Amino acid sequence: MRIVAIIQARIGSTRLPGKVLRPLIDQTVLAHVIARCVAVPSVTKVIVATSTEIGDQAIYDEAIAQGVECYRGSENNVLSRYYEAAKLAQADVIIRITSDCPLLDPSIVEQLIQHFKQTACDYARIGLDVFPRGLDAEIFTMDALQQAYNNGRSDFEREHVTTYFQNNREKFKFEVFRKGENYSKYRLTLDTIEDWVLIENIYQQLYRGDIFGWLEVRQLLQDQLNLALINAHVEQKHNNV
Repeated sequence: MRIVAIIQARIGSTRLPGKVLRPLIDQTVLAHVIARCVAVPSVTKVIVATSTEIGDQAIYDEAIAQGVECYRGSENNVLSRYYEAAKLAQADVIIRITSDCPLLDPSIVEQLIQHFKQTACDYARIGLDVFPRGLDAEIFTMDALQQAYNNGRSDFEREHVTTYFQNNREKFKFEVFRKGENYSKYRLTLDTIEDWVLIENIYQQLYRGDIFGWLEVRQLLQDQLNLALINAHVEQKHNNV
């Protein structure tokens, strides 16, 4: 089974422009996300999927500098971009990752993969009613992606990769991976300046050149209660990266 992690990334962002190429300690945000995907044991290949817009040349350059391939496709039809990237990578199974998650935990993604295999489902995702946003990932078969690509009609289904799955649940076997206590109150994704302040603070305290995981982040947030308040008021918006 060829499991490919596809990281969707664009330079544009309405709330925090250029966020994925911001320097976070010693590397860009995107570089940290790539490293964390590469560290997932069952992942065969990592590829970045960006657009053909001129500004996204910087995304392409950073992906190549980090030693992974980069597919450039439609800016707004992200479903098409994913499908073409998955074909390029000869994927059997795709893990969808967004580039604004520099705290992604490889061990949790690996657990999601194992859950996907054990349940023999078409689609599975991290349960955001248990895990914080920013640790999220989705996994689905190439056959499921092919169905979405062939049959997704609305602009919203083309703009958001897995919306077709959500709108046609009767056609797919769904799973949600949940484990442990509910920590969904925390927000660990990067979309606003407040998110940036929190994530940079976490990296300054925990990063020593190696990947640290959710358990270390959780302990830090429990020890320093003021940290989670930095972005507690931020509302999540749909992200087309």
